[in-house]
Amino acid sequence: MNVDLIEQLKELEERHLNLEVRRSSEELDQILADDFWEIGSSGYKIDKQECLVGGVVLSDMTLHQYKIQPLASDVVLATYFVEDKTRKRNTLRSSIWKFIDERWQLYFHQGTITEQQVDDLC
Repeated sequence: MNVDLIEQLKELEERHLNLEVRRSSEELDQILADDFWEIGSSGYKIDKQECLVGGVVLSDMTLHQYKIQPLASDVVLATYFVEDKTRKRNTLRSSIWKFIDERWQLYFHQGTITEQQVDDLC
């Protein structure tokens, strides 16, 4: 596994969770692919335009157990656990990153609420 790729995508994922970045539609526009979509923890499908216009959840979140699995030379699945300190809940997350226009962009994202706690992680 390419350690540099893991670190690069983890850094992008952490930027995507960063409160300052999440407040900026310009920053989000750079991270999200044009055809980005997600299935939120609410169960609703959301696209890039909805994220940029309506905004995204502003929570203090920390990422744990970040792992990637290459699906193709330019597509990677990332899985991880997020502790949401603001909403006092945790989620298991997955993201699909695509290498588009010479940079990694977030193509798909999903969050599923879990009862697991950080201390439960192996």
